[in-house]
Amino acid sequence: MRFFGLNKKKPIEYSDEELLELYRDSGDSEYFGQLYNRYIPLVYGVCLKYLQDEDRSQDAVMEIFENLLPKVAAYDIKVFRTWLYSVVKNHCFHLIKSNKREIAVDFDSNLMESDSVLTLFGEETDDEQESALNYCMAKLSEPQRVSISKFFYEDMSYADIVEATGYDLKSVKSYIQNGKRNLKNCTESRLKLNNEIS
Repeated sequence: MRFFGLNKKKPIEYSDEELLELYRDSGDSEYFGQLYNRYIPLVYGVCLKYLQDEDRSQDAVMEIFENLLPKVAAYDIKVFRTWLYSVVKNHCFHLIKSNKREIAVDFDSNLMESDSVLTLFGEETDDEQESALNYCMAKLSEPQRVSISKFFYEDMSYADIVEATGYDLKSVKSYIQNGKRNLKNCTESRLKLNNEIS
């Protein structure tokens, strides 16, 4: 199974780490293509195991490559094979859950309860609101703080957060929902306290 046409000349045999470094330094997708090609059998095998469909698995192999190409240089990757396996598995879980409509945006009361929190993450916040938000962000548990920060400040999707943190999808959704609720309660209390003091 061939996905990415690389140079027909025999490629120099670089290690995974060297190819990653060359790609980081040069931005030349040929290096990452060469590295990814090495693991296509693994990627396809993992996709087939979870998706149980050859066409969907082939599409997933391409999607993962396209998703990683612009982002992989930013990750701190110790062992590429292990890291890639985790990314592929999470991508498959994302596809499975999307199919079951479990990953659609939640417009229920749990997620949308806090317009005040959404406003705090916007650009038009005053110093008092920003101060309250920063104070309350620091009070969150680390998983909630990380998930909230990546979701709102870095504009990451659930799937991106799963890849970046290693948290599972269900946990990420929970961290964001609970974190927003905690932020709402904390910022409202903080702002109320500040108003009483002043």
